[in-house]
Amino acid sequence: MLDGRSLPALAAWYRASARDLPWRRPEFDAWGTLVSEIMLQQTQAARVAVEIDRWLERWPTPADLADAPTHEVLRQWGTLGYPRRALRLQDTARAIVERHGGEVPRDVDALLALPGIGDYTARAVAVFHFGDRHPVVDTNVRRVVARAVHGRGEAAPAAKRDLADVEALLPASPADASVVSIALMELGALVCTARAPRCDACPIADACAWRAAGYPPYEGRRAPRQAAFAGSDRQARGTVLRALRAVDVPLAEADLAPLWPDAAQLERAVASLAADGLVLREHGAVRLPD
Repeated sequence: MLDGRSLPALAAWYRASARDLPWRRPEFDAWGTLVSEIMLQQTQAARVAVEIDRWLERWPTPADLADAPTHEVLRQWGTLGYPRRALRLQDTARAIVERHGGEVPRDVDALLALPGIGDYTARAVAVFHFGDRHPVVDTNVRRVVARAVHGRGEAAPAAKRDLADVEALLPASPADASVVSIALMELGALVCTARAPRCDACPIADACAWRAAGYPPYEGRRAPRQAAFAGSDRQARGTVLRALRAVDVPLAEADLAPLWPDAAQLERAVASLAADGLVLREHGAVRLPD
């Protein structure tokens, strides 16, 4: 079973094999780390790597984003998906300016108090930028721990015990713990993957409880799978937003009709976008917010 004796090999593997991603550059600041973590929540790292520099060139500080027109924020968010994250990020920037003088706080509780910042993001900023010692748990880490520690082929749905499981693996030194935290995440992303784990390339294979047990199939309750995107309300919402980002004027609701074959679903999409604050409906037209 994975324990502290295997962690040096994991850390050495990370230092030799880690992907070259923008947010891992030494010069990346706390604001850039926070922005990247919010983008990465529901978007693949390769796509975020393309967009993050463009975003930070335009709004390099929380104050810059706080003052930006919201319609420009949504345009810049582009196809990163789940655009409510862009609105939450702007709210976060405004709170950082108002509460912390424009500087991203280091303390996890202060980070958690910001709008739109959850437990994972707060800990990720504190660990990956500031180098503090906290357990950081995402889907990849949960899968590695499920296999290497508990001998299960898949992770069960997220639970409070996940933090305790990772906390037990971290070295005492904050610097060493920070490396182990990101190494666990990288291992899950590159080697201990959900569908085709490359156990022959795993630096902790000899300590893996799942391997020792003969790779038994998972028999517990699985985490829910995300619904298909094609034909979904999410796709309809994205179609409407894409049309609005392409113009600088409101679009008549009648002009939106040809964009989607199901009129009822289109109406549902526009109504939900308005409820989320992503569009405004005025006088029979739809536009991005100011």
